[in-house]
This record gives sequence, structure tokens and C-alpha cells, in this order.
Amino acid sequence: MRKALIHDWYYVNGGAEKVIKSINAIWPDFEHFALIDFLDDKDRKDIFTGNNQNVNTSFIQKLPTAKSNHRKFLQLFPHAIEQFDLREYDLVLSSSASIAKGVLTHQNQLHICYCHSPMRYAWDLYHQYLNESNLVGIKGFYAKRILHNLRVWDVVSSNRVDYFIANSKFVARRIKKVYNRDSTVIYPPVDVKNFRLVDTKGDYYFTASRMVPYKNIELIVRAFNKMPDKKLVVSGDGPEFNKINKLAGQNIELLGFIDNEKLKHYLEEAKAFIFAAEEDFGIIPVEAQACGTPVIAFGKGGVLETVIKNSTGVFFYKQEAESIVMAVKEFEKMSFNYSKIRDNAMRFSKERFETEMRNFVLSKYKIFQENAL
Repeated sequence: MRKALIHDWYYVNGGAEKVIKSINAIWPDFEHFALIDFLDDKDRKDIFTGNNQNVNTSFIQKLPTAKSNHRKFLQLFPHAIEQFDLREYDLVLSSSASIAKGVLTHQNQLHICYCHSPMRYAWDLYHQYLNESNLVGIKGFYAKRILHNLRVWDVVSSNRVDYFIANSKFVARRIKKVYNRDSTVIYPPVDVKNFRLVDTKGDYYFTASRMVPYKNIELIVRAFNKMPDKKLVVSGDGPEFNKINKLAGQNIELLGFIDNEKLKHYLEEAKAFIFAAEEDFGIIPVEAQACGTPVIAFGKGGVLETVIKNSTGVFFYKQEAESIVMAVKEFEKMSFNYSKIRDNAMRFSKERFETEMRNFVLSKYKIFQENAL
């Protein structure tokens, strides 16, 4: 069968791109499509296997400033994704957290969507997105109209998908709420074997993230400002770095961006990994557990499916500094079996993902062919 793989966009090598990498490992003969592709050579070689590393892009690729800020063309996304001509493909697989699932297909094609989430800025993060973007007045009215139209298009285009795969039970509930569609959960691939179990931990807590508001790194820093006797190490860069750097007390060390080897070192030897975001899945808490490192996390979202309360981590239930302080105090009264923490992480291996993904697609394609006869 001829296969097309549609991803929202390629400009960073993040969690969604790890899914693409594993899908390419299963089937290296996909033709690739995305709104834009601005990957550097290193990331391209990491994500794509085989000889086909070319990505067919939309007209947005050539628009001014698309590389630095493609989101400014948000109102053009539906039109752009619908311009891809996929008539010749038997299987269309979309990897969608925004727009990719909206490609046009016909009745003789099977369309399976691996859904990282319905577009969050148009649904559950709608009001937060408007506030953080400071969209008021005429600009606010225009943005609200665009997002309203996107919600209508998003629901309509969900009917173009034959089968949904959700990356967590948390996202499966959101798919049901927004699209009124059932989905099968296949957790994303985590390269857990790339992390080693370390059972001698250091005297520091660790967090790592891109420094953007919803990751709540500022909240973690404020919490540790209240605990000057406890050391916090923070990895990551982003728009909020300077603000957080000025806020951080003497017990807090900001590393900025670090490479993967240094990240692994800090994950392996941390007393615990702190996670304050509400994520759809959350790969890095699983990577921490693969090192035998317990997790102290905000108890909402996908992390409830990857961290076992009082066994591989501790939860706090309010995104407030004092809640993190209380969770750290609770954590320090407990003892953890580092081997069991790693065992829990092994449930999310990339080998497991590739087996489940292959079996799901092939079984649905077999049914599709039988129904076509």
C-alpha cells in the first residue's frame, strides 16, 4: 500500500517528533507532508529513517516570517492543509495536535489519526491563550472570530478521520468531548532504555522544560524560594528565562539549555524530578522514572497515567507554590524503591509503541480492505 504521513509542522525535535521517528522505524517508506519544515540537518537525520527525508510543505513555508512565527498565519492553516493532494495513497496517517487531521481523503482511503490533542488554543486553552497573548480591543475581536471559525472547522474535519488514536486516556476524554468520537489509547514512545538506573541520588531536586507560561517553571522556583535549605536545579531556556532568573534565590541554579547527555546526568542523580504542568502525556516524567528518579507532579493530566501515587512519585493538586512545598515535605518523609520506579517507566518503551501501532494500523487496514470488497 502507498502511505502518506501528515504532521502539523516540523520546526523542533520534540515529543510529537519522537512519535514520527518511531512510526518511520515501523514503515520507512512514508511520503511526508506538513504545513512547514524548518528542521536542521541533525534533527532531520534523527527523525527520518531510510532514504526519504523530504517533506512536502504547504504554501505557508514560503510566506515571510513563517520560520520565526508560523502561528501568525493561523487563519490560513485549514486552507493550507486541504491543498495537499493525497488521492493516490491507500493509507493516510496523520499526527495531529492542531491541523494535520484535516487533510482531504476519499472513500477508498483509510485515514488514521494519532491525536496528541484537539487544538488546545481553540478549545480548553482558549481564554488562557487570549490572555497570555494580550489580545484585546480590535485585535482581540479578530482573534476570537478566527478561533471560533477554527473550532467549527475542527469539528467538521474530525469526520474525515476513520479511526482516532489518543496518546493518553486524558486526551481520549478530550477527543470524546470535542469530537464525540471514540479513540484507542496508544501511549507515545519513550526511549527508556537510553536511561540508566542510578540508586545513589544527589542532594538536589531537578526540573527541565522550555520556559513558557503553561510549563509553570516560575511556580516551581517560587516554591523553592520558600525552602532555602533545599537545592533546585533548573534546565531549559525560553521567553521566561530572564524573568525566572531574576526571581530565583541562592538555592536555585538555572542551567539554561543543556544537551541530552547532561540532561540524563541530572535526571539520573536527582533526589526527585519536579513537574508542575498539566500535560496531555508528559515524556520527561517517564524519562526521570527510567532513571529510578521519583516524580513530584501536579496531579492532573497524563501524568496520572504514568506516575503511581506514593510508589513512583507524589502529587500536589493545586498549581500554587505552597502546594509544591507541602508535596516536597511529604516526599521527604517517604522511601522509594528505585528499581520499581524504573520498572514502571518500562511500560512506555518505544518498542511497545511500535508493536501496538503496527498491530493497530494493519488490523484496521485489513478490515478496511474486507469492507471494500
